[in-house]
Amino acid sequence: MGMAEPIPFKISDASFLRIIRQLAQDSGNVYFEAHARKRMRQRKITNSQVLACLRQGHICEPAHQDIRGRWKCTLQYRWAGDEVHVATALERDEDGEWVAVVTVF
Repeated sequence: MGMAEPIPFKISDASFLRIIRQLAQDSGNVYFEAHARKRMRQRKITNSQVLACLRQGHICEPAHQDIRGRWKCTLQYRWAGDEVHVATALERDEDGEWVAVVTVF
């Protein structure tokens, strides 16, 4: 008899948001992927805007797992009249957890 496949743990939006906000308090826990940096330059979105979104924004695309098993969501935050959206993923390795900024718009 073979082993059963593990059932993936479902994370709620509230838990996901709490984790992101906690990690983002230290900007050293935030990693900007190359694609996100490119989009930030194109759209004139600053590091400060992204960090504010991670620390104070709300979820506009619910937490979900991608095909690689990474937990992702999109946050939204209004900054000086502009809406900033940040697509994020939670990452973990032997050194701990961090927030990956996948893209911004």
